[in-house]
Amino acid sequence: MIEKNEMIFGVRAVIEAIQAGKEIDKILIKRDMQSDLSKELFAVLKGTLIPVQRVPVERINRITRKNHQGVIAFISSITYQRTEDLVPFLFEQGKNPLLIMLDGITDVRNFGAIARTCECAGVDAIVIPSKNSVSVNADAIKTSAGALHTLPVCREQNLTQTIKFLKESGFKIVAATEKGDYDYTKANYTDPVCIIMGAEDTGVPYEHLALCDEWIKIPMMGSIESLNVSVAAGILIYEAVKQRGFSNE
Repeated sequence: MIEKNEMIFGVRAVIEAIQAGKEIDKILIKRDMQSDLSKELFAVLKGTLIPVQRVPVERINRITRKNHQGVIAFISSITYQRTEDLVPFLFEQGKNPLLIMLDGITDVRNFGAIARTCECAGVDAIVIPSKNSVSVNADAIKTSAGALHTLPVCREQNLTQTIKFLKESGFKIVAATEKGDYDYTKANYTDPVCIIMGAEDTGVPYEHLALCDEWIKIPMMGSIESLNVSVAAGILIYEAVKQRGFSNE
């Protein structure tokens, strides 16, 4: 159930919220909307990372019966960060950063569970794309046991560029994939590293796999072909923690 204070409806109100710098999780816009005011809204949205979905008006009507004018904005529960800003800060603190990138994961409960593990294990941040991805909402925060209130989440428009930036910054990029070359315990996680977890059905996209330094896999000894992604993430995260001597300093 969406609480009233978690959303803004009406074109002018949404424009003003964006201009005021409010952290917006996503915006739903009526599919056939083409008013002058909507053009102003799209002009304001240009250059932002706010995900926009064109949807049937019936979907918006199910959320609110107020005078929404075909637009609803959902306020984010957190302030998203940028990887390019966070990484230099981590190095300045003397950290040996460990990042988790969630590439195409859409299940909010898996996201929350991964965030909870990350917080417990001292992971420095989670990186997600701005489109076709989970985001930080009330369900994710609840599933994370509040971890998402303290764990930095970087939302990026282009994961390809983010991966390249991390490599240029000295990170090893490790992809968890059934196409992996070897067992996850044989990878070295002791240097700055970003572990990429892909969607359960499609995995890490090849264009991102091609940029990775290592492809690893978790051995499957039963008849089911893969683990739940949050469980798999937990296994890999704690292997990294083990190799780092149970410290992220």
